[in-house]
Amino acid sequence: MQFQYEAKDSGGNLHTGRIVATDQEKAEAILADNNLTTVSLQVIQESILEKIWPFGRSVPGKEMVLFSRQLATLIGAQVPVLQALRILSTQVNNGYLKKILAEVITNVEAGDSLSLSISRYPKVFGNVYVNVIHSGELSGSMDKSLNYLADQLEEDYDLGSKVRGAMTYPIFVLSALFVIGGLMFYFVLPNLTSVLLSQGGQLPFVTVLLIGTSKFVRDFWWLIILGVFAIIFGIRYFINTQTGRYYWDRAKLSIPIIGGIFEKIYLARFSRNLATLVVGGIPIIKALEVVADLVNNVVYRDIILEAASRLATGKTISSALEGHKEIPNIVTQMIKVGEQSATLTDILNKLASYYEKEVDAKVASLTSLMEPLIMIVIGIAVGILVAGILLPIYNLASSSG
Repeated sequence: MQFQYEAKDSGGNLHTGRIVATDQEKAEAILADNNLTTVSLQVIQESILEKIWPFGRSVPGKEMVLFSRQLATLIGAQVPVLQALRILSTQVNNGYLKKILAEVITNVEAGDSLSLSISRYPKVFGNVYVNVIHSGELSGSMDKSLNYLADQLEEDYDLGSKVRGAMTYPIFVLSALFVIGGLMFYFVLPNLTSVLLSQGGQLPFVTVLLIGTSKFVRDFWWLIILGVFAIIFGIRYFINTQTGRYYWDRAKLSIPIIGGIFEKIYLARFSRNLATLVVGGIPIIKALEVVADLVNNVVYRDIILEAASRLATGKTISSALEGHKEIPNIVTQMIKVGEQSATLTDILNKLASYYEKEVDAKVASLTSLMEPLIMIVIGIAVGILVAGILLPIYNLASSSG
């Protein structure tokens, strides 16, 4: 959620701006962490267009990795934060990131901390980024915090690239099949069907179906395009509602084969980011609350938030995560070992590496499985098309003979 805030610092100066937090209490806590006393806090409602528009402003992951590395190098060389931001603002290639840095520089010049300034851009600087930066500000180890972030961002980017790369081929083939099929129904089939209809006689069912489809595509192509966009934006709007998001995230975990890949991605994300936050000095309960949002699945978010609340009653992390089918026993057992041996961050990083390798293996298997399935789909489509055209020609030749 985004909030418009007014707050006063210790000198009584008024500060205004936007802040992103899961609820009002956390928004006030973030302001308090930045030595600001809340005067007013109002929720900023997203418009329907913002909820359904799929092309939101963002910065490529590789660009964020490079930015974080460069900022860590400058801070490690004792360059002041403001000067480091000015240097980087002239070097970044992404226009949107350049614009954001200009606004961040203005806010830092006005007295805001770096963590508070970047928290206004949640689509670029996520919760983990903001919290680790804030921890670095408090501990005076900003360069280490930024290096942790760069490592974590690079791991996330590599994992996402592997998944996207594996899905590129099947998506391209199916998209090409859809486009070519649409062009045939619009340009080619009408000419063939007119010849078949002119011969008279009873046509096979497949041919009648193709003729009807071809006529519909030719007469109502605009309706098909509108329908596709309506379905896409309707689904996006539903997913952005609380109920829709829950059903969507639950469905992703229930899909055969693919659900297992999603589960491993979420567990890798949970382990890697929790390790980053713990190493960055974030208290464990707050770290779990941050990771709950970062996992990007409401099913896991609820589990992790429940674990955070159980930690407040004296439970260990491993015992707080037990009892959920979405959390395998290997995770709770390894975390338990890490807690008992005081090597929690090492264990979490090993878990993350393990699940990232599992994702690689599953994605490779999925790619191998999808290739023959795609060929079967193409074969069925071509078979229907050929049967619809050749059957009446064969019948016509038989009857004339």
